[in-house]
Amino acid sequence: MEFRRLLPDPATVDSAELLHDLRLGERARADRPYVIANFAATADGRIALGGRSGPIGDDGDLEMFRRLRTQADALLVGTGTLRTEEYGRVMRNPALRAHREAIGLAPDPPLVIVSRSGDLPLGIPLFADPASRVIVFTHPQVPDPDVAAQVELVRMDRAQLTVTAALRALRAEHGIRSVLSEGGPTLLGAMLHEGLVDELFLTVAPQLAGGGTDPTLTSGAPLPSPAQLELRWALERHGSLYLRYAVR
Repeated sequence: MEFRRLLPDPATVDSAELLHDLRLGERARADRPYVIANFAATADGRIALGGRSGPIGDDGDLEMFRRLRTQADALLVGTGTLRTEEYGRVMRNPALRAHREAIGLAPDPPLVIVSRSGDLPLGIPLFADPASRVIVFTHPQVPDPDVAAQVELVRMDRAQLTVTAALRALRAEHGIRSVLSEGGPTLLGAMLHEGLVDELFLTVAPQLAGGGTDPTLTSGAPLPSPAQLELRWALERHGSLYLRYAVR
């Protein structure tokens, strides 16, 4: 799919070439994976309309979403997003699974959940899929779920159960070098507070939500001071902007 690159140098670019191999794992830190986050938002900052993210993105955003899934060792998602979006198998497209293998990644990335409550949405398609691998960081009282998916529970004391601790365990015990976070706002807010986001891929849709109760990009307590962003690229397609930021 073609996009118009605005920055750093104007050109027409193809998404398959642009996102062929970002080599995210090479940037992993010794103590945790390299972390990128991906969101789509309206021009006034809403990441959902009527409770769902689907009405915001277009086919260009879907292309970015799918291509970014080919780049990371694992995906990180909040339980609220899992439940609302009714996640199923992460990599359904055989061509995209083959692409992951071609750049040295497992064809199906594990999906990672950090849940302090242990309340998992076991009724969604993800947990009914035997090919899906799920790693859940939660508290010691959570029982092993009786589902078809391959679920690994990593039980931690609630006082130690943070996203930082989960990412460190992923790096040290599972060899995961890169993580794509797909939301939601509570998870992103926590990760920003813990200094865990290295890059943000943001689609800005040419829409105005005009208020309401739908969530914005982050939630929770404000940061002591705003995280500074460095724009690495800006693309445009049919009025939507596709921005890649480094988080300082």
